[in-house]
Amino acid sequence: MQLTRLISKSFKIGFPVQDSFCIFLLLFTDNNFDMKILKGKTFVITGASKGIGRALAEALSLLNTHLALIARSKTELEQVQQLAVANGSNCIIFCGDITDEQFVNESIKEVQRQFGRINVLINNAGFGIFKPTEDISVAEWDDVFATNTKGTFLMTKAVIPFMKAQQAGHIINIASDVAKRVFSGGSLYCASKYAQDAFSMAIRKELRPFKVKVSVVYSGLVDSSFHAEPQGDNSHEQWLKNEDMANAIIYIAAQPAHVVIDELMIHPVFQDY
Repeated sequence: MQLTRLISKSFKIGFPVQDSFCIFLLLFTDNNFDMKILKGKTFVITGASKGIGRALAEALSLLNTHLALIARSKTELEQVQQLAVANGSNCIIFCGDITDEQFVNESIKEVQRQFGRINVLINNAGFGIFKPTEDISVAEWDDVFATNTKGTFLMTKAVIPFMKAQQAGHIINIASDVAKRVFSGGSLYCASKYAQDAFSMAIRKELRPFKVKVSVVYSGLVDSSFHAEPQGDNSHEQWLKNEDMANAIIYIAAQPAHVVIDELMIHPVFQDY
């Protein structure tokens, strides 16, 4: 099987392909789940240098896709690009700030120029500040909203004309389960994610007549670099892995044209919601 050979090739060249995604690929291939639907598609991923974004880029690179990766860290982006190309996918990188409208617009135009099409945008970049409300500075409030909400807006706004013109496309926003609930000390982060979710719901109605899908993923605890403890910390043992999130996102993206998964809530089993 070609897919098995591709996975084997990735192991032979010495790059770290995650076992969980290989199993995911083989499971759905054996059950006639058409992963070939993603072949040749162009994916734009923000926050692609680490965590969920990197795991997603690594997984998609096994499927012969076109990848456009955006993040602030050039060194880490180059590492992901090297892996993606070695796995047989085309990959371009953009190092910059998604809160900068000029950077966003120029990057998306370049993706369209090089690949001729933008099939899927994954708004994954985000961060949080957690403290009592009276301790939050205006600058902190603006920074979190700039990345989590404004960044999603700017990236989405930039791809909409291309997706409308091609009468197809998919925008997948990585939110959080705190877009549906709140907690003490989370007023800033929760507010930014509620805003991102409301934006997603509105554009879903706006874009559906143009055959553009909008999906939102609401995740619980994920063992990523997002948290105060480092990725892989013992306290994260029962949390979702970045590869779990990548698998879920790819499942959403791999649905046939007439199917859209509007919302997906995902938690580790131990986490009460």
